[in-house]
Amino acid sequence: NFRRPACRSRPNQPLLGLVLTPTRELAVQVKHHIDAVAKFTNVSTAIIVGGMSQHKQKRLLKRRPEIVIGTPGRLWDLIKEREPHLQNLRQLRCLVIDEADRMVERGHFAELESLLEMLHTTHFNPKRQMFIFSATLTLSYTLPTRVLQKKKRLDQRSKLEILMEKVGIKTKPKVIDLTRKEATVETLTETQIHCQKEDKDYYLYYFLLQHPGRTMVFANSIDCIKRLKSILTILDCMSFSLHANMQQKQRLKNLERFADRESCVLLTTDVAARGLDIPNVQHVIHYQVPRTSETYVHRSGRTARAAKEGLCLLLIGPDDMLNFRKIFKTLGKDEDLPMFPIETQCMQAIKERVDLARRIESIEYHNCKEKKHNSWFRQAAEALEVDLDEDLLLGKTNEHADVQQQRMVKGMKKHLKQLISQPVFKNVMKTKYPTQMESTPCIFQICIHADFILKCFQVISVFIKSLFICINHRFN
Repeated sequence: NFRRPACRSRPNQPLLGLVLTPTRELAVQVKHHIDAVAKFTNVSTAIIVGGMSQHKQKRLLKRRPEIVIGTPGRLWDLIKEREPHLQNLRQLRCLVIDEADRMVERGHFAELESLLEMLHTTHFNPKRQMFIFSATLTLSYTLPTRVLQKKKRLDQRSKLEILMEKVGIKTKPKVIDLTRKEATVETLTETQIHCQKEDKDYYLYYFLLQHPGRTMVFANSIDCIKRLKSILTILDCMSFSLHANMQQKQRLKNLERFADRESCVLLTTDVAARGLDIPNVQHVIHYQVPRTSETYVHRSGRTARAAKEGLCLLLIGPDDMLNFRKIFKTLGKDEDLPMFPIETQCMQAIKERVDLARRIESIEYHNCKEKKHNSWFRQAAEALEVDLDEDLLLGKTNEHADVQQQRMVKGMKKHLKQLISQPVFKNVMKTKYPTQMESTPCIFQICIHADFILKCFQVISVFIKSLFICINHRFN
């Protein structure tokens, strides 16, 4: 109970609740939920995350909020700077660590270890409650044989026991497990496409055209996200990107824009895999298969939330097979997922568009890279007041060649615009992908051919004409 009596003075108000999250976006979301719950109380909150103004966050802490939500890095920085509201944490009643298994992974959040050590020693409170949350806390798996052979003294403890030791829980905790044995929800339909690495762009574009809706596309690298963003922009597909190299304000703005549109694409790394509750996400596409089963569960969990239905599509190339088999073995799932249905007669038009977009993206990417490289050398030469050696510059020095290339790109974009204006699915209707909770007898019954419908109408019309002829003959 954090309610503060009206007569209590603010200067003496201690910090009572601390919530730690692995990402800034998740911290913002948690703050919104706590604010909604505490709307009719005197409880105040503050958010402390990196990528945002530290001076503004210090002003918020001067108001001495009862609850602080933050990421370990920025929080530890302010503690080291001896921020007054964060100096006396002995009175902290409640510590919450969200996505705890991710937070305590080796190589991540070194500041969290320092913070936990401080709370368990100099700022220890025996009455403090600690809560740890994750969708994959109780996920158990066996290590590969090669790892078991190398490790002579293997830690036989469960993942939860190791986690308890790391966060400093010594007494036996109360464990509330709401996860299913399969780790994913019943309302999630999982499907796959096996293809070559270079063909993934075709199937991604096919899916986005055939099944419009709110779609999240996950990849393992930032470079891949940037390339997909450029290609989809050239293909006139509404998309937003989200990754760690973006400014925090832009990351939050892109999340808001994605959530506000009914049909839109969010291209993201695993920074958006955990905890984010974006309403009505209909599809999750694993453009690259994740490296761990935990990441697969969290990515797929962005859809089919709160008893709603959702679709998860894996684009599996030869390089992804090892991770794919490892994940499904860990989760105890059958690798024989249903194959996603593709209308092959539409793929030629899809490939023509995507190939053209790739060529445009490749030219623009190299031109942009050359401009940045040359600009840096020119600025450095000007600052040092020395002559610039032209051999250090990249790209064409021939202005005529540059003009020719610009005309070529302009012509390619004009041709692509014409292609985009033409329908790809001429004889196929765009439909919602049937999920396993629907009454559709087979999940492959996704596309209804217009020519088949036309034939049905023709048969019906012939039957009606025959019926009228029979009636006329009978009455005559």
